[in-house]
Amino acid sequence: MFKLFARFLLKLHGWKVNKVVPKEAQKCVMIAAPHTTNWDFYYMRIAFAILDIPMKATIKDFWTQFPFGLIILPLGGLGINRKPKKPNEPRKSYVEQMAAFFNDYDRIAMVVAAEGTRSLVTEWKLGFYHTAKMANVPITFGYLDYEKKEAGVGGAIHLTDNMEADLKKIMDFYKNIAPKYPEKYSVDVRFAK
Repeated sequence: MFKLFARFLLKLHGWKVNKVVPKEAQKCVMIAAPHTTNWDFYYMRIAFAILDIPMKATIKDFWTQFPFGLIILPLGGLGINRKPKKPNEPRKSYVEQMAAFFNDYDRIAMVVAAEGTRSLVTEWKLGFYHTAKMANVPITFGYLDYEKKEAGVGGAIHLTDNMEADLKKIMDFYKNIAPKYPEKYSVDVRFAK
């Protein structure tokens, strides 16, 4: 039922989905880029429902509890402890918490906005890379191209021991994707050579 409604919404907005989805999208860390507006989540959630991608996204655990959890959990929210770590207090890092979710799900595409903000940054946060490495899962390239009005998954990469080469391949893909607000978007310049 939701898939039909999602198709209707996407068509209403004049968007389409690229139906070619790599098999890795069933268990991966999925980059969500470019990320320049809150509308990105809306279009991504609709497109991934159509493509049957098992989307999950981490959020402060407060938002997954009652009453907010009634909305956040069905949308794919996974709560993580983001409280500041106190001295001598055992607590897993964000990357460790995110990687641990891969033990709990047979199908999970953990979506991460690698830029970490909707504002312009020239260096991405690399937690997505470290999470995939720790969980031993591939990274896939989720995208929204506002110029083409197209959403999809543009490929996958199985990580090697050469982080710089891996990230260069990722930046090579994303450098040609058109965001809603181009002035707020950059690939990671450290790896876009």
